[in-house]
Amino acid sequence: MQHTAHRENVADRPELDDATIEFATQVFDLARSGDTSTLEQLLEHGLAPNLRNAKGDSLLMLASYHGHLDTVRVLLQYKADPDLRNQNGQTPIAGAAFKGNLPMIELLLAHGADIEGASPDGRTALMIAAMFNRTEIVGYLMAHGANAEAKDANGVSAIGAASRMGAPDTPAQLERILQHARPSRPS
Repeated sequence: MQHTAHRENVADRPELDDATIEFATQVFDLARSGDTSTLEQLLEHGLAPNLRNAKGDSLLMLASYHGHLDTVRVLLQYKADPDLRNQNGQTPIAGAAFKGNLPMIELLLAHGADIEGASPDGRTALMIAAMFNRTEIVGYLMAHGANAEAKDANGVSAIGAASRMGAPDTPAQLERILQHARPSRPS
């Protein structure tokens, strides 16, 4: 039954001609390469800011993953969704955490990205930053309300994920932050 429904949906879609496919490819390349001015001109003329490729990567996802702050800023001005997930359920903020790009994380959060936006496996940007020993990002995310006690689908927290990956600094960093957050008990 589901298979039939999927076929009906595919049949309802218009076929894209080669010129349209080539144009779309070029648009995604603009985001990947950070060609802000050309992309902004296209947005001014009605290009959908949440356009996604076959993998579900939005223009914002591609621009943020490749570190193009100005391009991301323009896309956000045109109301690109900072939490739009790709087909793997990944968000732009998680990609920025993986890449170690704190200015990108700051920009995405300033435009409403969900700090706790977990992927289907339950991993948050904090967990990813901790796993790859991105101490500056861990500190920033914690200072802005990230939940260090959140657990992924396997029941592993940011500290556990960092420990499993052999991150040398972030497990202790998270422990210190959590110690300060817990109320001290009278003796």
